[in-house]
Amino acid sequence: MLGLAMEVAIAAAYEAGRLTKEKFGNLTHVEEKDDHGDMVTEADHLAEAIILAKIRNVFPEHRIRSEEFGENENQSEWLWLVDPLDGTNNFAIGLPLFGISITLMHHLVPVLAVIYEPITDRLYTATSGGGVTCNQRPITMEPGGAFTKARVGWIQGHAVQNEEIAVRLRHHIDVNTRRMMRLWAPTLQWTMLARGDLDGIIVYNSEGEDLYSGLLMAQEAGGSVIDFNGNPFTVARKQPYLIACHPRHQAYFLDMVHQVMRKL
Repeated sequence: MLGLAMEVAIAAAYEAGRLTKEKFGNLTHVEEKDDHGDMVTEADHLAEAIILAKIRNVFPEHRIRSEEFGENENQSEWLWLVDPLDGTNNFAIGLPLFGISITLMHHLVPVLAVIYEPITDRLYTATSGGGVTCNQRPITMEPGGAFTKARVGWIQGHAVQNEEIAVRLRHHIDVNTRRMMRLWAPTLQWTMLARGDLDGIIVYNSEGEDLYSGLLMAQEAGGSVIDFNGNPFTVARKQPYLIACHPRHQAYFLDMVHQVMRKL
């Protein structure tokens, strides 16, 4: 079943990617989606329609949750998570940092993921126990040498905004690392981690359709995903506070988080 699901996800991601690339720089409609400054464009809706149609055609009994559509009413142990345009705000202002994210969950555990970056034409795929590929070439997360300052991606949920603890932790990471990166397109940060261009990612209460594709990519590239208490990630949760990195760097990132938490 996973083989067929992967075929469907890849075909959907490619077609949605072609659509978003054609629409990039040629938008006719952009609107504010919520009070947090998030945007939605016609490209979001058109790409979503492409992906959902392909999934429904082959797996009509599966649950689907997509960023704009919401969730269908099916009862199934299989759940598709779809972000048809991760990085909409970038897309809307002409910044070419965006992607398509499709994840298949089984009993709320990610088992298959596809992330496609249309501008660079990079297709990332991952399956549980099957590793990660970029354009069909396997990739793994390398620990590198010892470092005193890391390159870190920060991902927070829309509702977090300037919550006091988040602000303190962001500031601490920013001043104590070589680079803290916020791309407005989380899945691109996850692919950077998987291929070794980031040393770690801190997730602060960011649960959404774009999260679990990245988590699976990180794990299957050889990375470790743990919560702020050091417990390994096992299943989807409503309020994830997570650290993803190479296993050798777990203590470094846990200590970084705990330096802030101990002062509260």
